[in-house]
Amino acid sequence: MAGAISILLAQRKTLSAELLLGALSSLPRFKVVAFVDSSEALAIAASQVKADVVLVGAQLDDDPSSIIGALQRIRSEVPQIRIIMLLENTDREMVVQAFRSGAKGVFSTSRSNYELLCKCVERVHAGQIWASSEELGWVMEAFEAPSLENMPLRVVNAGGISLLSKREEDVVKLVMIGRSNREIAQHLNLSQHTVKNYLFRVFDKLGVSSRTELLLYAIASTRDTSPFPDKLAPALEPIN
Repeated sequence: MAGAISILLAQRKTLSAELLLGALSSLPRFKVVAFVDSSEALAIAASQVKADVVLVGAQLDDDPSSIIGALQRIRSEVPQIRIIMLLENTDREMVVQAFRSGAKGVFSTSRSNYELLCKCVERVHAGQIWASSEELGWVMEAFEAPSLENMPLRVVNAGGISLLSKREEDVVKLVMIGRSNREIAQHLNLSQHTVKNYLFRVFDKLGVSSRTELLLYAIASTRDTSPFPDKLAPALEPIN
């Protein structure tokens, strides 16, 4: 169906998975293009079917590393697909690993209802990040600023076209390593007012509303796929 969001669903074959499949298939704004029940099948299907969003259950395989490996493969081979990890219970390590491997959202199925999941899919498809404040905090604590300073960004739309100008990317990189507006202005030889204007434009383009969301979006969009260090410097200064 034209305009529908194409979904690749990857979950163990359980009653709840079947119910989710049926519910998603019943809505005209979604189109489930494939349903797989293993990490190996997920990685293969992602490269063969045309999906906008992947919904992958954290319990897909007994070995979490198999799931993470599949996500990393998807990120490398079909980076335009947006990944959402479905968690039965919020798990710090899995949340961090999911974003580290390219996920754009995590959703707790035990804490939230179906309508909220639909909203999550639509928001992530639109280019936004989906995570709770607690989950955002975990991800921020799991990275370290020095490792991000020279890391190239890959902030693109579904067609692979860059969303940010070179100067906007420069500003985002400095936000990532915890620089204040004043420090960014000094580093780039700009006024603080100009820096704020750049940030407003970046926020608008990426659909984020805070430096925290911008930071997480940027981390999830980096081109580097190697493991990140253990900690991330905060970058929480408001833009105004």
